[in-house]
Amino acid sequence: MNSINVGHARSFERHGKKVLIILATVLLFSSVYAQTPVENQVKTTAIGTSKVWGTVNGVAIEGLVQGPAAVVVPLQVACVFEYTEGDIFNPPALPAALNGMVHLDEALKGLITELRKSGKFAGHALETLLITPPKGTTKATQILLIGLGDRSKFTPDLMTAVGSVALREAVRLGVSHFAFGSDIKDAGIDSPTALVASNVTKGIIAAYRTQLFLQGKKYANGKPLTKVTLLAGPAFFNTAGEGIKEAVATFSN
Repeated sequence: MNSINVGHARSFERHGKKVLIILATVLLFSSVYAQTPVENQVKTTAIGTSKVWGTVNGVAIEGLVQGPAAVVVPLQVACVFEYTEGDIFNPPALPAALNGMVHLDEALKGLITELRKSGKFAGHALETLLITPPKGTTKATQILLIGLGDRSKFTPDLMTAVGSVALREAVRLGVSHFAFGSDIKDAGIDSPTALVASNVTKGIIAAYRTQLFLQGKKYANGKPLTKVTLLAGPAFFNTAGEGIKEAVATFSN
């Protein structure tokens, strides 16, 4: 009897240790999962969502989840780097379903790729080209391409000047509202979304204040600007909004 009891005791001890190890493992993974920050999970915003993140000098700065081919606006600004083969179509560029520049190029029947590939529009930093698309191709009346230069040398600082160029061209064309798509991630550059949106906004506001100064001195004419719409992908809407709010606050203080 004693030998049987000892055997049962040893068997229970072995199985008991296994049970404890399994329980400890489950608790460990449960603890790690519980501590995973919710904000690290990818959140997307529905296409068509819009929000005015701030207003400066009578200009509403709006965020919109939409691609540049689908926005009803007098002027759509889109940005492109100097051409490299397949740069907006192949990884690390965004997938076609989420790539606004691909959609814009397709709506224009490949015109943007043709212009860039042939060198007719090189995409040098701050180079511009105005396109008037045929009716039924895009929702925008006119499209302004702005170059971003060599992708290997890109820094977010450039986007302040790009925003200024966009504003001055909008004023020259006499529009009261324009939309802006940076299209950086479309081309495969993992740029800091909030900083890019902030810099673009700062460039736009600073350039518009210069325009207002000139108008006040009677050295310029122009239609008042009422709204600028900054486009963002579904995964970047709120992050871009934070950047826009930071820029607006800079000019509000």
